[in-house]
Amino acid sequence: MTVRRAQAGRIRVRAAAAAVLLAPLAACSTGSGGTGPDDGKPGERAGDGRPATVTVTPNGRSVRAGQPVTVTVSGGTIASVTVTDAKGRTLKGAVGKGGWRSERKAVPGTTYTVKAVTRTEGGTEKTTSTSFTTAPADKVNKVDWRPGEAVTVGVAQPVSLVFDNPVTDKAGVERQLKLTTSNDTEGSWGWMKDWSGRDRVDWRPKTYWEPGTEVTLRAELDGTDSGKGGGFFVRDYTTKFTVGSRQIVRVDLDTHELTLERDGRTVRTIPVSGGTPGGIKRSWGGTSVLMAKEGTINMNSETVGLADAYDKMVDYSMRLTWSGMYAHAAPWNNKYMGNANMSSGCIGMSDANAAWFYAQVRPGDPFEIKGKDTKGVPDPGNGFGEWNVSWEKWQDMSALA
Repeated sequence: MTVRRAQAGRIRVRAAAAAVLLAPLAACSTGSGGTGPDDGKPGERAGDGRPATVTVTPNGRSVRAGQPVTVTVSGGTIASVTVTDAKGRTLKGAVGKGGWRSERKAVPGTTYTVKAVTRTEGGTEKTTSTSFTTAPADKVNKVDWRPGEAVTVGVAQPVSLVFDNPVTDKAGVERQLKLTTSNDTEGSWGWMKDWSGRDRVDWRPKTYWEPGTEVTLRAELDGTDSGKGGGFFVRDYTTKFTVGSRQIVRVDLDTHELTLERDGRTVRTIPVSGGTPGGIKRSWGGTSVLMAKEGTINMNSETVGLADAYDKMVDYSMRLTWSGMYAHAAPWNNKYMGNANMSSGCIGMSDANAAWFYAQVRPGDPFEIKGKDTKGVPDPGNGFGEWNVSWEKWQDMSALA
């Protein structure tokens, strides 16, 4: 509402427009809750002869969330503003051109109290207090992210966020993602479809991480609207991790060898057998990233479109793609290790070599795979396939490009 101090001590109230995101909203005179020497004397004007009027946006009940809180004043200046929710949490902000504006957005289902201290040209200070309540979210969007908190990862590990619901306002969401590194690593966000079909955004450096880099992600999403069909985010997400030693796994399917390099030196070369040439059982080429060390798992060919070729428990399983390419122990193929590619697409090795290799690698280590008969490179959303995209193209995949 708009409230003005009347000369005869009466208060005139004018109904505000509907409480929507961009509607004109509350204006309150500084006579409410004033702290100056003339406090509580309706009818008196501010020291400069003009009434100081404060306007807070948004205002009312059940207003739409997802917008900053703004405070403007006419007939004076803003000395300070405090915006507090019912749990005592505050929205920080600053005075700039046009008034005070909060850094973060109002979140759904929350009541905020706004206290503004204004100062007239004559030096008189007044405190104005008002409140508004945001409507609950009609739909909530959530995030699954990698890597986890306080882990050490390989030099190819991206930061990856997969969203439960569609993100149509990709630029608005990307602006809320704050990634910092201990050495100012150059990198970029890129949007894609995850293998699951959901929207996903990854941050990868221009080149592999430098060992020892400390990375912090602050996804300040609370109160951010995903856009049509996606709903609001109702929390922030934070993760910190460290980059370990520079380990690169080089797989040559033509010589049937896997070589582990650490900090530029060869640790060991072991014989392997890759995917069978000439059909859908070929291995992926290019760069895949070790996603997870899954240990002993059941592998069923029917889950990856290979009919009933196999259904068995497999030891030392290391996932490379969502589509089912692993490095793992394959003792049933021992006679082919180092001689021929006879797997259903995975990188197989002996039990002993798999046990040793499993203990050496960590999630985030890149597998650089080459061979004359691979089935191409995995898409960015099939595991962490973004390293198969040129840096220029990757930058173009940012919503802010």
